[in-house]
Amino acid sequence: MKPTIVDLRSDTVTQPTTKMRSAMAEATVGDDVYNEDPTVNQLQQDAAELFEREAALFVPSGTMANQIAIRIYVQAGQEVICEERAHIFNFELGMASAFTGCLIRPLYADDGILFWDLISSRLQTTASKYGSTALIEVENTSNLAGGTVYPPDVTKEICEQAHKLNIPVFLDGARIFNAAIALDISVAEASRNFDSLMFSLSKGLGAPVGSMLVGDGNFIEEARHVRKMLGGGMRQAGILAAAGVVALKEAPSRLRLDHENAQFLASELASCPGLLVHPKKVTTNIVLVNCTAIGLNASQLAARLAAQGVLVHPIARDTIRLVTHRDVSRTQCECAARVIGEVVRPCGRNATPKLGSVNPAL
Repeated sequence: MKPTIVDLRSDTVTQPTTKMRSAMAEATVGDDVYNEDPTVNQLQQDAAELFEREAALFVPSGTMANQIAIRIYVQAGQEVICEERAHIFNFELGMASAFTGCLIRPLYADDGILFWDLISSRLQTTASKYGSTALIEVENTSNLAGGTVYPPDVTKEICEQAHKLNIPVFLDGARIFNAAIALDISVAEASRNFDSLMFSLSKGLGAPVGSMLVGDGNFIEEARHVRKMLGGGMRQAGILAAAGVVALKEAPSRLRLDHENAQFLASELASCPGLLVHPKKVTTNIVLVNCTAIGLNASQLAARLAAQGVLVHPIARDTIRLVTHRDVSRTQCECAARVIGEVVRPCGRNATPKLGSVNPAL
């Protein structure tokens, strides 16, 4: 197997920058469980100000952030509505049922974008034989749908209509900075109407560890309590938070480069016989590639590419995902596109994939 040329599996593989490492080494720390870590407090203040909210909380992971929010908003036996490709439904090991005792009600939506008409048709009331709807969750960008972005008017309508029914709306904004860049608006505007949100420090922003919960003071006070229940009291966490402080200041402005590299990859791969790619749907840093027509499943294709030094992630039997990030240059993208073309060309020479053959579950 060749050494890795380019790692496109996820933007979680980014390495901390030199400035992040220096900040971590020099961080002033205290006991965060006592609210005495000055670097954690600075990160939380920075995040709250950036999103124009009252408070924020540093947590070890996005999964923990999501599950804290669900625990706060939902009681056992109630339901959470989300799109069926959502992280809380696919990648959190059934924690909503295990920890909160609630049910996830997933809805399929084109391109992973929920609209109020669809949501309202599946709402459950206390009079129904199902558990009542207690929370609506939106993921922006929609990871498994290819990094698609919610238009602001869509999220505004969802929030406004849900609030009329006294249903809170939570934003899984793991990649909300990517969404804001694509929309050319601030992250505060992109998340304005949600009751609360989370975002990841360790994806496109490039910090080594952590996510942030953001909301009003009461929500964050309760979130701190639930974080402790989950073992998330990290004591001298300023060493980790220091990288997040740097990430918030320096990383968002360069995310546009990741989007441009993803668009380049999509355009190049769209010309490979047997691969089905939709370049016009690539608006952030994620590219989905359907390989049905080349006679290899996604895991087989990923293994052949890994043998040539290009790492991708099979997200379904017929689909691989490529994610651009800070540690992938345009030159590396050009190399990856060339390698992928060389690997699939013998398989796809006689293939004629049809538009619409993409698995609708993706």
